[in-house]
Amino acid sequence: MRTVVSAVAVILGVVLAALAVPAIWLDRSVVQEDGFVALAAPLGRDAEFQQRLAAAAVGTIDTSAVPQFLTGFLEPVLKSAAESLTGLPGYPAAWEETIRRSHRLSFADPGSLPAEVDSTTALTLDVAPLVALGVEELSRTSGQPMDPPGQTLINVGQANQRQLIEQVAAYAPLGYSLAIGAVIAFLLALVAARRRWVVVFSVGIAALLLAGVWTAGSQFAGDTVLATASGNEIADMFKNEFVAAAAEGFRTWTLTAAVAGGAFAVAGLVVRIASPGRRGSNR
Repeated sequence: MRTVVSAVAVILGVVLAALAVPAIWLDRSVVQEDGFVALAAPLGRDAEFQQRLAAAAVGTIDTSAVPQFLTGFLEPVLKSAAESLTGLPGYPAAWEETIRRSHRLSFADPGSLPAEVDSTTALTLDVAPLVALGVEELSRTSGQPMDPPGQTLINVGQANQRQLIEQVAAYAPLGYSLAIGAVIAFLLALVAARRRWVVVFSVGIAALLLAGVWTAGSQFAGDTVLATASGNEIADMFKNEFVAAAAEGFRTWTLTAAVAGGAFAVAGLVVRIASPGRRGSNR
């Protein structure tokens, strides 16, 4: 009976852990604003991404207020502003504010979103801080005062994907409760086990297997997201870069799980080898 209880507890713990780890990662890296910023901020340091995003942001600037006689002068000024935008001292702060605004729009209650936001898309980028930086540089270069827009929105994803964000936001916080349940199940398995080294070894092997499952699942999820096209070049560029950053971030967690699993498996074998005299008494 004790062996059955221990085996069931190990299986239950593995199932809970399998659900808990991705949920906790999603909560810390995607749902929580600071985690999302930490994950996406390095994208702003990629040279190609910077230049294309700057060009796209500057390209949205409304130049209708510029006098007609300056039209010929305006195009090279816009090009220069796009090329120099990423080198401006205010660029890192503007990029971070872009990420924060975008996260708030994407994870807000659809009912609270402004009318300009398409509440059916998976993610909404607000590049207004970058546009404001470009407007400031354009005004300085041209000598013509211009007002930056309050919002400059780019929808990322396809229609009806907002529900995916809602599902992630609901699932992710459950990870901590699931993790506590997994720990309790593993402790119960240890207490009930006749051969505790078997439990330790089994948990280690399970962690190694889960690391493989999580890696495959992450790859599948990334490929699925990349297969969708929004029809917007800058949106697809952000999506591609963000998926790569997310995969790299989650890879750290799966590698940690694999290392811990290997350590548990070895520890279980060491206990087994170091305690040969207890085999008979533990039957």
